[in-house]
Amino acid sequence: MELDPALLSRIQFALTISFHIIFPTLSIGLACYIAIMEGLWLKLRQPIYLQQAKFWIKPFAITFGMGVVSGLVLSYQFGTNFNKFSEIASPVIGPLLNYEVLTAFFLEAGFLGIMLFGWNRVSEKIHFGASVIVAVGTILSAFWILAANSWMHTPAGVIIENDHILVTSWLKVIFNPSFPYRFAHMLIASFITTLVVIASVSSYYLLKKRHQPFAKKSLGIAVAGLVVLTPVQAMVGDLHGLNTLEHQPVKVAAMEGIWETEQGAGLRLFAIPDQAQTKNDFEIIIPKLASLILTHDINGTVQGLNAVPENERPPVAVVFYSFRLMLGIGVFLLIMAYLGLWLAKKGSLFTNTYYLKALKWSAPLGFIATLSGWYVVEVGRQPWLIQGLFRTSDLVTPLPAERILISLIGFVVVYTLLFGVYLYFFKKLIRQGPEVISAENSTDPVDSNTKQVKPA
Repeated sequence: MELDPALLSRIQFALTISFHIIFPTLSIGLACYIAIMEGLWLKLRQPIYLQQAKFWIKPFAITFGMGVVSGLVLSYQFGTNFNKFSEIASPVIGPLLNYEVLTAFFLEAGFLGIMLFGWNRVSEKIHFGASVIVAVGTILSAFWILAANSWMHTPAGVIIENDHILVTSWLKVIFNPSFPYRFAHMLIASFITTLVVIASVSSYYLLKKRHQPFAKKSLGIAVAGLVVLTPVQAMVGDLHGLNTLEHQPVKVAAMEGIWETEQGAGLRLFAIPDQAQTKNDFEIIIPKLASLILTHDINGTVQGLNAVPENERPPVAVVFYSFRLMLGIGVFLLIMAYLGLWLAKKGSLFTNTYYLKALKWSAPLGFIATLSGWYVVEVGRQPWLIQGLFRTSDLVTPLPAERILISLIGFVVVYTLLFGVYLYFFKKLIRQGPEVISAENSTDPVDSNTKQVKPA
Protein backbone atom coordinates (compact mmCIF):
# COMPACT_ATOMS: atom_id res chain seq x y z
CA MET A 1 0.00 0.00 0.00
CA GLU A 2 1.38 3.38 -1.02
CA LEU A 3 1.83 5.83 1.85
CA ASP A 4 0.25 9.29 1.55
CA PRO A 5 2.68 12.03 2.74
CA ALA A 6 -0.14 14.53 3.28
CA LEU A 7 -2.11 12.10 5.44
CA LEU A 8 0.98 11.14 7.44
CA SER A 9 1.81 14.81 8.05
CA ARG A 10 -1.74 15.41 9.24
CA ILE A 11 -1.59 12.38 11.55
CA GLN A 12 1.73 13.54 12.96
CA PHE A 13 0.41 17.02 13.66
CA ALA A 14 -2.78 15.55 15.14
CA LEU A 15 -0.69 13.38 17.47
CA THR A 16 1.47 16.25 18.69
CA ILE A 17 -1.43 18.64 19.26
CA SER A 18 -3.49 15.90 20.96
CA PHE A 19 -0.62 15.29 23.35
CA HIS A 20 -0.01 19.00 23.91
CA ILE A 21 -3.57 20.15 24.51
CA ILE A 22 -3.96 17.92 27.56
CA PHE A 23 -1.56 20.11 29.52
CA PRO A 24 -2.81 23.66 28.72
CA THR A 25 -6.34 22.45 29.42
CA LEU A 26 -5.38 21.49 32.97
CA SER A 27 -2.92 24.38 33.41
CA ILE A 28 -5.57 27.01 32.68
CA GLY A 29 -8.02 25.51 35.13
CA LEU A 30 -5.50 24.84 37.91
CA ALA A 31 -3.93 28.32 37.64
CA CYS A 32 -7.34 29.93 38.07
CA TYR A 33 -8.29 27.55 40.89
CA ILE A 34 -5.05 28.27 42.76
CA ALA A 35 -5.51 32.04 42.40
CA ILE A 36 -9.10 31.81 43.68
CA MET A 37 -8.11 29.64 46.65
CA GLU A 38 -5.28 31.99 47.55
CA GLY A 39 -7.65 34.96 47.31
CA LEU A 40 -10.12 33.23 49.62
CA TRP A 41 -7.29 32.59 52.06
CA LEU A 42 -6.37 36.26 52.13
CA LYS A 43 -10.02 37.28 52.53
CA LEU A 44 -11.23 34.69 55.06
CA ARG A 45 -7.94 33.65 56.70
CA GLN A 46 -9.07 30.04 56.81
CA PRO A 47 -6.00 27.79 56.41
CA ILE A 48 -7.84 25.17 54.39
CA TYR A 49 -7.92 27.52 51.38
CA LEU A 50 -4.16 28.03 51.60
CA GLN A 51 -3.84 24.26 51.88
CA GLN A 52 -5.78 23.94 48.60
CA ALA A 53 -3.51 26.41 46.83
CA LYS A 54 -0.29 24.87 48.11
CA PHE A 55 -1.34 21.36 47.23
CA TRP A 56 -2.50 22.01 43.66
CA ILE A 57 0.44 24.25 42.81
CA LYS A 58 2.72 21.20 42.52
CA PRO A 59 0.60 19.32 39.95
CA PHE A 60 0.21 22.65 38.16
CA ALA A 61 3.99 23.08 37.96
CA ILE A 62 4.67 19.75 36.26
CA THR A 63 1.64 20.17 34.00
CA PHE A 64 2.74 23.65 32.96
CA GLY A 65 6.24 22.38 32.22
CA MET A 66 4.92 19.58 30.03
CA GLY A 67 2.74 22.07 28.18
CA VAL A 68 5.69 24.32 27.37
CA VAL A 69 7.87 21.45 26.15
CA SER A 70 5.17 19.82 24.01
CA GLY A 71 4.03 23.16 22.59
CA LEU A 72 7.43 24.00 21.15
CA VAL A 73 7.21 21.05 18.77
CA LEU A 74 4.04 22.36 17.14
CA SER A 75 5.59 25.60 15.91
CA TYR A 76 8.46 23.68 14.32
CA GLN A 77 6.03 21.36 12.54
CA PHE A 78 4.56 24.31 10.68
CA GLY A 79 7.93 24.70 8.97
CA THR A 80 8.81 21.01 8.57
CA ASN A 81 5.49 19.48 7.53
CA PHE A 82 3.54 22.49 6.25
CA ASN A 83 6.17 24.86 4.89
CA LYS A 84 3.89 26.18 2.14
CA PHE A 85 1.32 27.08 4.79
CA SER A 86 4.03 28.92 6.72
CA GLU A 87 4.98 30.91 3.62
CA ILE A 88 1.43 31.82 2.66
CA ALA A 89 -0.14 32.40 6.08
CA SER A 90 2.86 33.84 7.95
CA PRO A 91 1.52 37.45 7.79
CA VAL A 92 -1.34 36.28 10.02
CA ILE A 93 -0.09 33.28 11.99
CA GLY A 94 3.40 34.68 12.71
CA PRO A 95 2.30 37.89 14.49
CA LEU A 96 -0.45 36.11 16.44
CA LEU A 97 1.99 33.50 17.77
CA ASN A 98 4.48 36.28 18.55
CA TYR A 99 1.81 38.15 20.50
CA GLU A 100 1.25 34.96 22.48
CA VAL A 101 4.94 34.86 23.39
CA LEU A 102 5.28 38.59 24.12
CA THR A 103 2.20 38.76 26.35
CA ALA A 104 1.18 35.39 27.76
CA PHE A 105 4.51 33.57 27.87
CA PHE A 106 6.47 36.53 29.25
CA LEU A 107 3.86 37.04 31.99
CA GLU A 108 3.97 33.37 32.90
CA ALA A 109 7.77 33.18 32.79
CA GLY A 110 8.18 36.39 34.76
CA PHE A 111 5.89 35.49 37.65
CA LEU A 112 5.91 31.69 37.69
CA GLY A 113 9.03 31.61 39.86
CA ILE A 114 7.38 33.82 42.48
CA MET A 115 4.25 31.67 42.37
CA LEU A 116 6.15 28.40 42.80
CA PHE A 117 8.97 29.41 45.13
CA GLY A 118 7.86 32.68 46.71
CA TRP A 119 6.10 31.20 49.74
CA ASN A 120 7.59 32.88 52.84
CA ARG A 121 9.93 34.92 50.59
CA VAL A 122 7.55 37.63 49.43
CA SER A 123 4.50 39.14 51.09
CA GLU A 124 1.15 37.38 50.88
CA LYS A 125 -0.30 40.04 48.58
CA ILE A 126 2.66 39.94 46.20
CA HIS A 127 2.45 36.17 46.01
CA PHE A 128 -1.28 36.36 45.34
CA GLY A 129 -0.62 38.94 42.63
CA ALA A 130 1.90 36.61 41.00
CA SER A 131 -0.63 33.76 41.07
CA VAL A 132 -3.27 35.97 39.46
CA ILE A 133 -0.85 37.12 36.76
CA VAL A 134 0.13 33.54 35.93
CA ALA A 135 -3.56 32.63 35.66
CA VAL A 136 -4.15 35.62 33.38
CA GLY A 137 -1.14 34.53 31.33
CA THR A 138 -2.59 31.06 30.74
CA ILE A 139 -5.86 32.62 29.56
CA LEU A 140 -4.00 35.08 27.32
CA SER A 141 -2.10 32.19 25.78
CA ALA A 142 -5.38 30.47 24.92
CA PHE A 143 -6.68 33.79 23.56
CA TRP A 144 -3.94 34.17 20.96
CA ILE A 145 -3.72 30.51 19.99
CA LEU A 146 -7.48 30.26 19.50
CA ALA A 147 -7.53 33.54 17.60
CA ALA A 148 -5.03 32.05 15.13
CA ASN A 149 -6.79 28.72 14.91
CA SER A 150 -10.27 30.23 14.63
CA TRP A 151 -9.07 32.47 11.82
CA MET A 152 -8.16 29.34 9.87
CA HIS A 153 -11.80 28.24 10.20
CA THR A 154 -13.44 31.60 9.53
CA PRO A 155 -10.82 33.79 7.81
CA ALA A 156 -11.53 37.51 7.91
CA GLY A 157 -9.67 40.79 7.62
CA VAL A 158 -7.37 39.68 4.79
CA ILE A 159 -6.99 39.81 1.03
CA ILE A 160 -5.20 37.37 -1.27
CA GLU A 161 -2.51 38.72 -3.61
CA ASN A 162 -0.30 36.40 -5.67
CA ASP A 163 -1.30 33.43 -3.51
CA HIS A 164 -0.17 35.26 -0.38
CA ILE A 165 -2.29 36.59 2.45
CA LEU A 166 -2.18 40.28 3.34
CA VAL A 167 -3.85 41.66 6.46
CA THR A 168 -6.30 44.53 6.01
CA SER A 169 -7.75 44.60 9.54
CA TRP A 170 -6.16 43.05 12.62
CA LEU A 171 -9.37 43.47 14.61
CA LYS A 172 -11.22 41.36 12.04
CA VAL A 173 -8.40 38.80 12.01
CA ILE A 174 -8.35 38.41 15.79
CA PHE A 175 -12.08 38.69 16.40
CA ASN A 176 -13.06 36.57 13.42
CA PRO A 177 -16.62 35.18 13.33
CA SER A 178 -15.92 31.91 15.17
CA PHE A 179 -13.37 33.16 17.70
CA PRO A 180 -15.64 34.40 20.56
CA TYR A 181 -17.58 31.13 20.62
CA ARG A 182 -14.54 28.88 20.38
CA PHE A 183 -12.57 30.86 22.98
CA ALA A 184 -15.45 30.72 25.49
CA HIS A 185 -16.07 27.04 24.72
CA MET A 186 -12.41 26.13 25.27
CA LEU A 187 -12.04 28.12 28.49
CA ILE A 188 -15.13 26.56 30.02
CA ALA A 189 -13.96 23.12 28.87
CA SER A 190 -10.66 23.75 30.69
CA PHE A 191 -12.45 24.76 33.88
CA ILE A 192 -14.79 21.76 33.74
CA THR A 193 -11.91 19.36 33.03
CA THR A 194 -9.97 20.74 35.99
CA LEU A 195 -12.96 20.56 38.34
CA VAL A 196 -13.52 16.93 37.36
CA VAL A 197 -9.86 16.14 38.16
CA ILE A 198 -10.19 17.92 41.51
CA ALA A 199 -13.43 16.05 42.24
CA SER A 200 -11.76 12.77 41.29
CA VAL A 201 -8.78 13.32 43.60
CA SER A 202 -11.09 14.46 46.41
CA SER A 203 -13.21 11.33 45.99
CA TYR A 204 -10.07 9.20 46.12
CA TYR A 205 -9.12 10.75 49.47
CA LEU A 206 -12.64 10.33 50.86
CA LEU A 207 -12.79 6.69 49.82
CA LYS A 208 -9.37 6.11 51.40
CA LYS A 209 -10.45 8.11 54.48
CA ARG A 210 -7.45 10.40 54.13
CA HIS A 211 -7.23 14.19 54.33
CA GLN A 212 -10.97 14.36 55.00
CA PRO A 213 -11.41 18.13 55.65
CA PHE A 214 -9.29 18.98 52.61
CA ALA A 215 -11.15 16.53 50.37
CA LYS A 216 -14.59 17.66 51.55
CA LYS A 217 -13.77 21.29 50.85
CA SER A 218 -12.35 20.63 47.38
CA LEU A 219 -15.14 18.23 46.42
CA GLY A 220 -17.77 20.74 47.52
CA ILE A 221 -16.11 23.48 45.46
CA ALA A 222 -15.74 21.19 42.43
CA VAL A 223 -19.38 20.05 42.48
CA ALA A 224 -20.60 23.64 42.92
CA GLY A 225 -18.45 24.73 39.98
CA LEU A 226 -19.73 21.89 37.80
CA VAL A 227 -23.34 22.72 38.67
CA VAL A 228 -22.78 26.22 37.28
CA LEU A 229 -20.46 25.50 34.36
CA THR A 230 -21.92 22.37 32.74
CA PRO A 231 -25.22 24.02 31.71
CA VAL A 232 -23.34 27.18 30.70
CA GLN A 233 -21.13 25.04 28.47
CA ALA A 234 -24.24 23.53 26.88
CA MET A 235 -25.54 27.02 26.06
CA VAL A 236 -22.18 28.17 24.69
CA GLY A 237 -21.99 24.96 22.65
CA ASP A 238 -25.40 25.71 21.18
CA LEU A 239 -24.27 29.19 20.14
CA HIS A 240 -21.07 27.72 18.72
CA GLY A 241 -23.13 25.22 16.73
CA LEU A 242 -25.29 27.99 15.26
CA ASN A 243 -22.16 29.90 14.28
CA THR A 244 -20.66 26.78 12.68
CA LEU A 245 -23.88 26.13 10.77
CA GLU A 246 -23.63 29.63 9.33
CA HIS A 247 -19.96 29.54 8.35
CA GLN A 248 -19.14 25.81 7.98
CA PRO A 249 -22.40 23.99 7.14
CA VAL A 250 -20.54 20.97 5.72
CA LYS A 251 -18.90 20.38 9.09
CA VAL A 252 -22.30 20.44 10.77
CA ALA A 253 -23.67 18.01 8.19
CA ALA A 254 -20.82 15.62 9.03
CA MET A 255 -21.44 16.05 12.76
CA GLU A 256 -25.08 15.14 12.26
CA GLY A 257 -24.55 12.51 9.56
CA ILE A 258 -26.93 14.28 7.17
CA TRP A 259 -26.29 13.45 3.51
CA GLU A 260 -29.23 15.08 1.77
CA THR A 261 -30.40 18.58 2.58
CA GLU A 262 -33.40 18.19 4.86
CA GLN A 263 -36.22 20.38 6.06
CA GLY A 264 -37.19 19.29 9.55
CA ALA A 265 -34.03 17.16 9.87
CA GLY A 266 -34.02 14.36 12.40
CA LEU A 267 -31.33 13.87 15.03
CA ARG A 268 -29.24 10.74 14.44
CA LEU A 269 -28.64 9.31 17.88
CA PHE A 270 -26.64 6.52 16.27
CA ALA A 271 -25.66 5.55 12.76
CA ILE A 272 -22.82 3.98 10.81
CA PRO A 273 -21.85 6.49 8.11
CA ASP A 274 -20.94 4.97 4.74
CA GLN A 275 -19.03 7.69 2.91
CA ALA A 276 -18.54 5.61 -0.23
CA GLN A 277 -22.30 5.08 -0.64
CA THR A 278 -23.21 8.51 0.81
CA LYS A 279 -25.64 7.03 3.30
CA ASN A 280 -25.96 5.81 6.88
CA ASP A 281 -26.60 2.30 8.09
CA PHE A 282 -28.50 1.34 11.24
CA GLU A 283 -29.84 4.83 11.91
CA ILE A 284 -31.66 5.67 15.12
CA ILE A 285 -33.40 9.01 14.49
CA ILE A 286 -35.48 11.40 16.58
CA PRO A 287 -37.60 13.21 13.95
CA LYS A 288 -37.09 16.96 13.45
CA LEU A 289 -34.86 17.35 16.52
CA ALA A 290 -31.69 18.25 14.58
CA SER A 291 -33.49 21.16 12.89
CA LEU A 292 -34.86 22.33 16.22
CA ILE A 293 -31.42 22.28 17.85
CA LEU A 294 -29.48 23.73 14.91
CA THR A 295 -31.92 26.31 13.58
CA HIS A 296 -34.27 26.69 16.57
CA ASP A 297 -37.06 25.92 14.09
CA ILE A 298 -38.65 22.46 14.02
CA ASN A 299 -38.99 22.72 10.22
CA GLY A 300 -35.65 24.47 9.65
CA THR A 301 -33.47 23.46 6.71
CA VAL A 302 -30.13 21.75 7.34
CA GLN A 303 -27.69 21.44 4.43
CA GLY A 304 -26.53 17.92 3.63
CA LEU A 305 -23.12 16.63 2.65
CA ASN A 306 -24.24 15.96 -0.92
CA ALA A 307 -24.73 19.70 -1.43
CA VAL A 308 -20.96 19.99 -2.02
CA PRO A 309 -18.63 17.98 -4.29
CA GLU A 310 -17.19 14.77 -2.90
CA ASN A 311 -13.70 16.26 -2.65
CA GLU A 312 -14.98 18.98 -0.29
CA ARG A 313 -16.40 16.59 2.32
CA PRO A 314 -14.51 15.73 5.52
CA PRO A 315 -14.01 12.17 6.83
CA VAL A 316 -17.57 11.82 8.08
CA ALA A 317 -17.20 8.90 10.49
CA VAL A 318 -14.44 10.59 12.54
CA VAL A 319 -16.46 13.79 12.90
CA PHE A 320 -19.75 11.97 13.54
CA TYR A 321 -18.47 9.69 16.31
CA SER A 322 -16.17 12.30 17.92
CA PHE A 323 -19.10 14.69 18.23
CA ARG A 324 -21.24 12.05 19.96
CA LEU A 325 -18.44 11.10 22.30
CA MET A 326 -17.97 14.73 23.33
CA LEU A 327 -21.71 15.23 23.72
CA GLY A 328 -22.16 12.00 25.67
CA ILE A 329 -19.43 12.92 28.16
CA GLY A 330 -20.94 16.38 28.52
CA VAL A 331 -24.34 14.93 29.37
CA PHE A 332 -22.78 12.49 31.85
CA LEU A 333 -20.89 15.30 33.63
CA LEU A 334 -24.05 17.41 33.74
CA ILE A 335 -25.91 14.53 35.39
CA MET A 336 -23.04 13.93 37.84
CA ALA A 337 -22.98 17.62 38.78
CA TYR A 338 -26.67 17.78 39.63
CA LEU A 339 -26.62 14.37 41.27
CA GLY A 340 -23.87 15.76 43.49
CA LEU A 341 -26.02 18.80 44.27
CA TRP A 342 -28.91 16.50 45.23
CA LEU A 343 -26.64 14.40 47.44
CA ALA A 344 -25.26 17.56 49.08
CA LYS A 345 -28.79 18.66 49.97
CA LYS A 346 -29.40 15.22 51.47
CA GLY A 347 -26.13 15.47 53.43
CA SER A 348 -24.55 12.42 51.78
CA LEU A 349 -22.24 13.96 49.18
CA PHE A 350 -19.14 12.91 51.10
CA THR A 351 -20.37 9.46 52.10
CA ASN A 352 -22.13 8.01 49.06
CA THR A 353 -19.66 5.34 47.99
CA TYR A 354 -21.16 4.76 44.55
CA TYR A 355 -21.03 8.44 43.67
CA LEU A 356 -17.49 8.83 44.96
CA LYS A 357 -16.31 5.81 42.98
CA ALA A 358 -17.92 7.17 39.81
CA LEU A 359 -16.16 10.51 40.34
CA LYS A 360 -12.87 8.81 41.09
CA TRP A 361 -12.85 7.10 37.69
CA SER A 362 -14.12 10.19 35.86
CA ALA A 363 -10.77 12.04 35.89
CA PRO A 364 -9.94 11.43 32.19
CA LEU A 365 -13.40 12.32 30.88
CA GLY A 366 -12.83 16.05 30.53
CA PHE A 367 -9.66 15.47 28.52
CA ILE A 368 -11.39 12.91 26.28
CA ALA A 369 -14.24 15.33 25.64
CA THR A 370 -11.80 18.14 24.86
CA LEU A 371 -9.84 16.00 22.42
CA SER A 372 -13.06 14.79 20.79
CA GLY A 373 -14.14 18.38 20.35
CA TRP A 374 -10.85 19.26 18.70
CA TYR A 375 -11.20 16.31 16.32
CA VAL A 376 -14.68 17.51 15.37
CA VAL A 377 -13.37 21.01 14.72
CA GLU A 378 -10.17 20.12 12.87
CA VAL A 379 -11.20 17.03 10.94
CA GLY A 380 -14.53 18.65 10.13
CA ARG A 381 -12.70 21.49 8.36
CA GLN A 382 -11.03 19.17 5.88
CA PRO A 383 -10.12 19.30 3.04
CA TRP A 384 -9.40 22.96 3.86
CA LEU A 385 -6.42 24.11 5.89
CA ILE A 386 -7.72 27.68 5.65
CA GLN A 387 -11.45 27.39 5.13
CA GLY A 388 -12.50 28.19 1.58
CA LEU A 389 -9.08 29.57 0.61
CA PHE A 390 -6.36 26.90 0.67
CA ARG A 391 -6.59 23.11 0.77
CA THR A 392 -4.45 21.05 3.13
CA SER A 393 -3.07 18.94 0.28
CA ASP A 394 -1.76 22.08 -1.45
CA LEU A 395 0.13 23.37 1.59
CA VAL A 396 1.89 20.20 2.78
CA THR A 397 5.67 19.97 2.50
CA PRO A 398 6.57 17.47 -0.27
CA LEU A 399 8.52 15.08 1.96
CA PRO A 400 9.16 11.38 1.35
CA ALA A 401 6.42 9.41 3.11
CA GLU A 402 8.95 7.04 4.67
CA ARG A 403 10.69 9.89 6.51
CA ILE A 404 7.42 11.20 7.89
CA LEU A 405 6.48 7.70 9.03
CA ILE A 406 9.80 7.25 10.83
CA SER A 407 9.45 10.56 12.65
CA LEU A 408 5.81 9.73 13.47
CA ILE A 409 6.89 6.46 15.11
CA GLY A 410 9.55 8.39 17.01
CA PHE A 411 6.94 10.84 18.29
CA VAL A 412 4.70 7.99 19.43
CA VAL A 413 7.53 6.37 21.38
CA VAL A 414 8.84 9.58 22.98
CA TYR A 415 5.40 10.95 23.86
CA THR A 416 4.33 7.65 25.36
CA LEU A 417 7.39 7.67 27.61
CA LEU A 418 6.92 11.34 28.52
CA PHE A 419 3.27 10.83 29.36
CA GLY A 420 4.15 7.82 31.50
CA VAL A 421 6.70 9.88 33.45
CA TYR A 422 4.17 12.70 33.85
CA LEU A 423 1.50 10.35 35.19
CA TYR A 424 4.02 8.78 37.58
CA PHE A 425 4.92 12.10 39.19
CA PHE A 426 1.32 13.35 39.13
CA LYS A 427 0.14 10.23 40.98
CA LYS A 428 3.07 10.52 43.37
CA LEU A 429 1.99 14.05 44.33
CA ILE A 430 -1.58 12.88 44.81
CA ARG A 431 -0.50 10.00 47.05
CA GLN A 432 1.62 12.36 49.16
CA GLY A 433 -1.41 14.51 49.81
CA PRO A 434 -1.59 18.07 51.07
CA GLU A 435 0.71 19.44 53.74
CA VAL A 436 -0.80 20.63 57.00
CA ILE A 437 -1.37 24.35 57.50
CA SER A 438 -1.38 25.85 60.99
CA ALA A 439 -4.87 26.44 62.36
CA GLU A 440 -3.93 29.60 64.26
CA ASN A 441 -6.72 32.17 64.28
CA SER A 442 -9.07 29.76 62.53
CA THR A 443 -11.69 27.28 63.57
CA ASP A 444 -11.42 25.47 60.24
CA PRO A 445 -10.40 21.79 60.62
CA VAL A 446 -7.11 20.71 59.07
CA ASP A 447 -5.32 17.41 58.64
CA SER A 448 -2.76 15.97 60.99
CA ASN A 449 -1.08 13.42 58.71
CA THR A 450 2.12 15.38 58.26
CA LYS A 451 4.14 17.95 60.14
CA GLN A 452 2.71 21.44 60.47
CA VAL A 453 4.08 24.37 58.54
CA LYS A 454 3.39 28.03 58.97
CA PRO A 455 1.11 29.78 56.50
CA ALA A 456 2.73 31.88 53.81
